[in-house]
Amino acid sequence: MEVSNALKRKRYDDDNHMEAEVDLSLLEAVEKSQNTVELLDLRTLKKLVLSFERRLKENIEARLKYPDQPERFADSEVELHEELEKLKILAGAPELYPELVNLNAIPSILNLLSHDNTDIAIDVVHLLEDLTDEDVLEDNDEPARILVDSLIENNVLELLVQNLQRLSDKDPDEMSAIYNTLASIENMIEVKPTVAELVCERTKLLRWLLGKIKVREFDSNKQYASEILAILLQNSTANQKRLGQMNGVDVVLQAVAMYKSKDPKTSDEEEMLENLFDCLCCLLMPLENKERFVKAEGVELMIIIMKQKKSAYASAIRALDFSMTKYPPACERFVDVLGLKTAFAAFMGKASISLFIPISKKNKKERYQEELEERLVSLIASLFGGILRGSRRERLLSKFVENECEKIDRLMELYIRYSDRVTAETQRLEQLELDDLEMDEEEKYNRKLESGLYTLQ
Repeated sequence: MEVSNALKRKRYDDDNHMEAEVDLSLLEAVEKSQNTVELLDLRTLKKLVLSFERRLKENIEARLKYPDQPERFADSEVELHEELEKLKILAGAPELYPELVNLNAIPSILNLLSHDNTDIAIDVVHLLEDLTDEDVLEDNDEPARILVDSLIENNVLELLVQNLQRLSDKDPDEMSAIYNTLASIENMIEVKPTVAELVCERTKLLRWLLGKIKVREFDSNKQYASEILAILLQNSTANQKRLGQMNGVDVVLQAVAMYKSKDPKTSDEEEMLENLFDCLCCLLMPLENKERFVKAEGVELMIIIMKQKKSAYASAIRALDFSMTKYPPACERFVDVLGLKTAFAAFMGKASISLFIPISKKNKKERYQEELEERLVSLIASLFGGILRGSRRERLLSKFVENECEKIDRLMELYIRYSDRVTAETQRLEQLELDDLEMDEEEKYNRKLESGLYTLQ
């Protein structure tokens, strides 16, 4: 009995001793990590860069010396990988980015995007994503700008896209690198908006993105590709025209056509579909792309989507509105392919929107309904602006006398509602002026537009 208790006591003492050792080791690790943060200064940066350059040189020499014997340069590649991992710590001190640029480390890092070993190139992609991360660069505008300027000057866009073209979605590591490549490009656009046009001028990114959204199977990278494409198009007429010349209108139409008679299965897939329609609406800004849209039977496709009453219903109406704004041929095609019946059924609210409202908008049903109404009013206004005479005009006008002029009643109902909203907003703004809250005329006008003035007009 005593022996047994003694053994138990010994085990208990040993366990306590081990716990003490673990606690001490944890404490030591924490202290080291704290010291690392404290010591992340110019001196540490120089050490990191020097060590990286040394390992890079050793790897280059080993590869030149033993080009056909991978086992002879494998160790140097492992060491190079470790050095790239160490450089990620710099994301914790963005104020040192200007010094990183001054040390001329950027060209050496970026050249590794062309490394024969894809794993090394992937390391660089992850490093760039860490260094340019939005959260890291927040409140560090000047260091961020200096870093991004240096990256651009050293051909980061060309090198990233060239590397992108050799990566495959079938490999998990490469799939992750594709995502991080797109993230790095997005981060750089956030810091320097002109990158959106630069990357399209200098690289084949647009063509790669088109290839990505063509794929039938949905995955996270297809979703991100649709998002990046929308970002590149949203504020750039040059990119809109460039993509149009690449048959982009037709490709985007093919991508949305996959959902003409089915709904996205997940919220991520739904977001991708919204991104694709954002791309389509941006593409429809230049006149020549409206022409491509009509020739590619985009009007017919949007009407089919409306008739199917799936989650892309409202997006199809939005695309039609963009296509018909100041473009009579699209309005004429719309009437010719019997779009009036579908549009006015929607205008009268004959379909229950709960049947096709997207998952992400379920809790915003009222606002979704308003946006739909506003878009339909705009679409009908575009029809009146684009069809001025002839039998098409007569067919359009005849819609308003059907069923005892019910559409005129509906129009008056909307007119009164939006008029009341604008009047209420005007009175509110006048009250703000009485309360000595200054507001310029442009801001007042924008507030009225938001309250419904655009739709009222």
